[in-house]
Amino acid sequence: MDQTKQQEEDYGYNLFPERNSGKFQKGSIAESLFTFNHKCQVMLQFAMETSPYAKLLLGAMKSSGCAVYKDRHFSCEDCDGTVSGGFDATSSQIVLCQNNIHQQSHMNRVVTHELIHAFDHCRAHVDWFNNFKHLACSEIRAANLSGDCSFHNEVSRFNFGLKKHHQECVRGRALRSILAVRKVSREEAEKVVDEVFDTCFNDHAPFGRIPHDKKDAKFAYRDFENRDRYYANL
Repeated sequence: MDQTKQQEEDYGYNLFPERNSGKFQKGSIAESLFTFNHKCQVMLQFAMETSPYAKLLLGAMKSSGCAVYKDRHFSCEDCDGTVSGGFDATSSQIVLCQNNIHQQSHMNRVVTHELIHAFDHCRAHVDWFNNFKHLACSEIRAANLSGDCSFHNEVSRFNFGLKKHHQECVRGRALRSILAVRKVSREEAEKVVDEVFDTCFNDHAPFGRIPHDKKDAKFAYRDFENRDRYYANL
């Protein structure tokens, strides 16, 4: 990529100041026990152990040869107030914004959303920095499969009642994510999202369906856990 373009395009790293300055290291024991960091770590552990969305994605990544380890692949950091998390492809690490995530349900959604990016990074060798369609596709999948656009979450945002509402929610959230991390016009982002939307919206891996709520995610996780038993009986 052209060096001038690299300098002008920060790929969203400005939203994660600790990472942008190269200071994403573990703090002291006292710091971790009495700050947002400790709460973030506790909620992350709970999400990994109890969320059917996260458990399925962690299992799928392990099966694909990309095992995820809490201490290596997650980092709780202070971020810009507009974001909750991000996937850093250069380090294969998920950033959780400890200053912006205050509820377990929010943590569960962020972990799931970013794990979908990590799953795509593992299975599809996404070119995050040079292929705009790759980025758009992963953002569509993350918005579609993470529960970001669930009926419950949309009602809480006072967004409901539109025809094909789920698709419009996915499209809108994918656009916002792209515009947050790339210096492109809304028209350009919309064009790329439209080009890949149908294909990426209908790619439900590894869930096998759109998990519209926790119950759907539990069924998807059950099917994933029983996949070997199913194939053995064919």
